[in-house]
Amino acid sequence: MDKIIVHGGRSLAGHVKISGSKNSALPILAATLLTREPCVIHSVPDLSDIHYMLQILSHLGAQVERASGTVTVQADKVSTVAPYEIVRKMRASVCVLGPLLGRHKEARVSLPGGCVIGDRPIDLHLKGFRALNAACRVEGGDVKVFADELRGSTMDLEGRQGPTVLGTGNVMMAATLAEGMTIIEGAAAEPEVVDLANFLTKMGAKIEGAGTRRIAIEGVKELHGAEHSVIPDRIEAGTFLVAAALAGTEVTLRRVNAEHLNAVTNAISEAGFRLNIQRDTITVFGNGSAQPVHLITEPYPGFPTDMQAQMCALLSRANGSSSVTETVFPQRFMHVSELKRMGADIALEGATARISGVTRLSGAPVMASDLRASAALVLAGLIADGTTEVNRVYHIDRGYESIDEKLMGLGAEIERVKNQA
Repeated sequence: MDKIIVHGGRSLAGHVKISGSKNSALPILAATLLTREPCVIHSVPDLSDIHYMLQILSHLGAQVERASGTVTVQADKVSTVAPYEIVRKMRASVCVLGPLLGRHKEARVSLPGGCVIGDRPIDLHLKGFRALNAACRVEGGDVKVFADELRGSTMDLEGRQGPTVLGTGNVMMAATLAEGMTIIEGAAAEPEVVDLANFLTKMGAKIEGAGTRRIAIEGVKELHGAEHSVIPDRIEAGTFLVAAALAGTEVTLRRVNAEHLNAVTNAISEAGFRLNIQRDTITVFGNGSAQPVHLITEPYPGFPTDMQAQMCALLSRANGSSSVTETVFPQRFMHVSELKRMGADIALEGATARISGVTRLSGAPVMASDLRASAALVLAGLIADGTTEVNRVYHIDRGYESIDEKLMGLGAEIERVKNQA
C-alpha cells in the first residue's frame, strides 16, 4: 500500500494542467450503455474509479479501448447484471442502473456498500425509477429494477441534504428512452449534470433545463453513438487553488472552467489572496497569510462539500478564527483529528468546525480516511515543518490524477513510496 511523503516548506510556482472531471466521466461512461453504436470520450482522467468503471463496462459485455485519455466504448450486446465482486469498490457504479433500465427495461446491480463520510443511500434513484413505471426491489444486497415499459412522469428528487447529483443523472439517463415527457423537479444543477446532458443530447436525447432545478426529458425511440470531451475537474482545480494559496508565490491553473469555480474563488479571495481569473485559466498570487473566513457547504452553485476539507487545511493557518459548516454530509470531518495531529486548532460543534489559526503546523504520520480528506492532509504537509506521511493514499488515487507529480512540477518536495507495514 502506497503512502505519500511531503517535506514541508517548499514554495510552489509555475503552471498546472487540470484533468477531466471524475464526476462527469463516470456517468458519461455509463451512458454509453444506452446505445449499440460506438462512443468516443476524450479527457478521461487516469484514476482508480475510472479503471473500475471500465471494468464494469467490460464485464457487462461492452468493448472498451483506452489510449491517452480517450476511451472508446461499444456496447453492442450487454448483460443487465453487475455482481458485487465487480461493483464493490466504487459507489458510483450504481449509475449503470439508469442506462441499463432505459435500454433493456431491467437491471440488477449490487449495492457497493457504505461510505466513511456517512450514509449515502440510493432511495432517490429508486424513487425516480418508480416514477418512470419501474418496479424496484432490494434483495440480498442487490438492487433490481424492471418494467414492461418506461413512461415519463413528473417527480421531485430533492433530498434532505439537497438534490442528488448521481440520482439526477441516473434517472435522466433512463428517461431518455422512456415514453413521453419526464420532468425532474428538485434536480441537481451541478456542471457534471450539465456535461452528462450535453453528451446525451449528442446521442440524440431531447433534454432541456440541465443546470437548473427543473429538467425536462422527452423520450426518444433510440440513441446513437457520439463523441464528447469531459469538462475540467472543478474539485481538482479547487484543490490546486488552495495549494497555491497555502504555499505558492504565483501559480497558474490551465484548462479550467472559471465559471464552475465561482464559490471557491470567492472564498479564496475573501481569505485575502489575489486572483487573476480568465475564462480557462486562473492565477493565484500567494502571500503566505490567510484571513479568517466563514463557510457553509451547499449544493451547486454554493460552496462544494468536496472542497470543505481542503479549506479547513487553509484556514488552520489563518490570522484569526474561522468556521466551516457542513450541510451536505454533516459527518464529513474525519480529517479534523488528523489535522489536529499536525498542530491545527479545530473544535467540532455538531456539523460546524471552529478553526483558530495557528502560526505553524508540524509534520506527522497521518491517515487518509476518504478522497478529499487525503488531499487536505497533503496540502497541510506542504506548509508543515518537517515531514508528513500520508497513509492510505489509495483514497487520493480515486479522484486526483498524479497529484504528487503535479505538485512536484510546481516545486513541492513530495514522493510516493511503498508502505512496508
